Amino acid sequence: MLKQRLMTPGPTPVPEETLLELARPVTFHRSSQFRAILSEVLEDLKYVYCTKNLVLPLTCSGTGGMEAAICNTVGPGAKAICLISGRWGERWRNICKAYGVTAIEVTCPYGKSITPAQLEKALADHPDAQIVCATLCETATGARNDIQAFGAILKNKPQILIVDAISGLGVMECRTDDWGVDMCVTGSQKALMLPAGLAFISVSDKAWKMIDANTQQKSFYFDLKKYRENLKSNDTPFTPANTLVKALRHSLKMLRAEGIENTWARHTRMAKACRAGLDAINLKLMAEVPVDGLTVAYVPEGIDGAEILARLEKGYGVKVAGGQDTLKGKIIRVAHMGYMDMFDVLTAVSAIEMVLLELGHKFQSGAGVAAVQISLASSLKPKA
Repeated sequence: MLKQRLMTPGPTPVPEETLLELARPVTFHRSSQFRAILSEVLEDLKYVYCTKNLVLPLTCSGTGGMEAAICNTVGPGAKAICLISGRWGERWRNICKAYGVTAIEVTCPYGKSITPAQLEKALADHPDAQIVCATLCETATGARNDIQAFGAILKNKPQILIVDAISGLGVMECRTDDWGVDMCVTGSQKALMLPAGLAFISVSDKAWKMIDANTQQKSFYFDLKKYRENLKSNDTPFTPANTLVKALRHSLKMLRAEGIENTWARHTRMAKACRAGLDAINLKLMAEVPVDGLTVAYVPEGIDGAEILARLEKGYGVKVAGGQDTLKGKIIRVAHMGYMDMFDVLTAVSAIEMVLLELGHKFQSGAGVAAVQISLASSLKPKA
C-alpha cells in the first residue's frame, strides 16, 4: 500500500482537525451560532489578507469570485486592462468578454512576468479604462507578478486594482491594504487548507465607490451589495456552505498560530529547496521570477510528460500536475502550498528522481535529494 501525497496546486492537503470538523453533523445556517462562527472566520481572514476592509464570503469556486469582481464594478462597453502572464490571467480576459467588457490585453511570454512599465504604458494608451486585473501567482507557469508595484502605480489614479490571489494568499507576501489592492480574490482549496467550494473577496472603499456607481450590474447571485448588507448582521444573502465555513475556522487558527510572516517564510524555504532539487537533476525551470507555492519545470526532451505523471502517482503515490492547454505534456508542476512541510518537498523530489531514472534521463543519482537537503539545512541554520 502506498500513502498518497497530493502535491497539486489545488486542491491541496487538508489538516486532520479540519477534516474532522467536516465529519460532524450538519447544522442550520440561519442561527446565532453560525453567525458567530462566520464573523470569527471573516475576522481571521482579514489577518491573512492583511486588510481592515470587509471580506465577503461566496459559495463558489475562485472563478466565481473573479466573476463577481468584474460584474460588480463595470458594465458592457467599459474597458478593463488585463495583465496576462498565463492561463489564469487569460481567465480575467474571458470573464470580461462574457460581460461585454472590452479587455485590453497586456501580455508576456509564458514563464515571464508582466512589468510595471507595461502597466504604465497600458494606462497611458487607455486612460479611460476603469479596472486593472492582475494575478499574484500564475500557477500555469509558476511566475510571480509584482502586485506591490502595480498598486503603487494606481495609487492616485481612478482605476481600481483587482487581483487574483487564489493560489497566492497565505503562501507569499500579499499586503492587501499596504499594496493598494482594491479587490483581492482567493479560494478555499489552496493555502487556506480546505476543500473547494468557497471564495472570498476583500473590497476597498475605492472599489465600493465604483460598485455603488455601477448602474449596469447584471448579476443576481453575485451582487456584492447584497453580501455587504447581510454581513451587517453576520449573515449571507444566500445559503452558505456552512460546513466548509465551520471547518475553515480550524485552518485559519493554524495560520494565525504560525503567524502570517512565518507562513510566508515556510513557503519560501520549500520553494527554494524544490527549485534547487529539480535544477540539480537537470530540469529546466520555467518561471523567470518564480512564486513560492509551486515549482514548474520543463519535461526533458524525448520523455513523455504524461508518463512521468502516471508513474509518479501509480508507482510512488505522489500526485503532481502537468501543463494545461498549449503546455500539456511539456511541463510538470510540483505544489508546495498550504498544509505541507519540507519533508513533503524532499519526498516529491526523490520520487521525481526515481521516475526520471527509470525513463532514462541523465543526471547524478541522488543529486536532487542532496540539493533539497542542503537548501533546507542552509535556510534553517541559526543566524550568528
